[in-house]
Amino acid sequence: MIPMLVARRLIDVRAKLVENDVAGLLVTKPVNIRWLTGFTGSNGTLAITADRWILVTDGRYDEQARSEAAAAGVDPEIMISRQPWEPITDLINSLPTVGVESHHLTMAQHTTLLNTFPTVDFRPVGSLIDRARELKDPGERDRLRTAAEIADQALGDLLPRVLAGGMSERHVARQLDTRMLELGADGISFDTIVAAGVNSSRPHHQPSGHVLTRGDLVVIDFGASIDGYGSDMTRTVVCGGRPTPEQDRIYHAVAASQAAGVAAVRDGVEQVAIDTACREVLDREGLGEAFVHGTGHGIGLEIHEQPILSRQSVGILRADLVVTVEPGAYLPGFGGVRVEDSVVVTSTGCVPITLCPKGLVPT
Repeated sequence: MIPMLVARRLIDVRAKLVENDVAGLLVTKPVNIRWLTGFTGSNGTLAITADRWILVTDGRYDEQARSEAAAAGVDPEIMISRQPWEPITDLINSLPTVGVESHHLTMAQHTTLLNTFPTVDFRPVGSLIDRARELKDPGERDRLRTAAEIADQALGDLLPRVLAGGMSERHVARQLDTRMLELGADGISFDTIVAAGVNSSRPHHQPSGHVLTRGDLVVIDFGASIDGYGSDMTRTVVCGGRPTPEQDRIYHAVAASQAAGVAAVRDGVEQVAIDTACREVLDREGLGEAFVHGTGHGIGLEIHEQPILSRQSVGILRADLVVTVEPGAYLPGFGGVRVEDSVVVTSTGCVPITLCPKGLVPT
């Protein structure tokens, strides 16, 4: 694997302290602590100032925190305590202003901070680190690409059995998860979606005991995880290999929509333009109202990261973002179709990393 540039992340975050007019930052969102330190434990608080950074966790994670930080090539001060604020009390009290992850901090935690540090001005900085995580370094892109390759192969291995029918949605999901682990994935990037027949009109259907039957549309949305970085791909097929004219029409409309969205992706493009490109195709096909969710999102340590590509998107795409493009059409009582790829944004366009063949009957 290409090494990740973890040490550079602290430099970038410290620069953002100045931009946000705070003297320090409390990081409480676990995935952001992981991104900065490599620490994957479930209990941690990270305090960052211009010249210090302290990771507080409890005794269960003493050895793990030190080992994972060393493996990431960083050296935060690590303090062990059952009370997250106790080891950093003097540091926090020495600061006039401290940023907090207001999109993650609970009201109870906020109240505790105000009571514990009454002289400190705590300021919401929202998703400061989430935004810093948007652009992926070469090591991150390598992990996402490897995860996508595993998912590609896993679906390719299982697809003949899906097309033949006879398995339940739940069985297909479990077989796909197992195959990704056999191929080297650390885990799955989110709960695998397998939705067949009329269930396919539900974008986030949970796999059930429904048995795949000839003529069913089957939506499969899944991903593998490598070092915490998760891939994301959706393919729609028809069980039995003989689509009806209406299934074929809807599929080709969604596939054309997805292709238009992918073609619109490049550095410097308004994010909303990707959503617009997809919707224009489905609107022309009379399926605009059947497209009920956003067009895509970033992927990384979380399966839904910034940027979010939708009608409400603000901002531009930048090279080295990794985003999904995933339009769909969902018709209750009939079924649904979604086609999704993950792509790396470049200066001239984008490079897909999910390469499993498409089509109601993939070839």
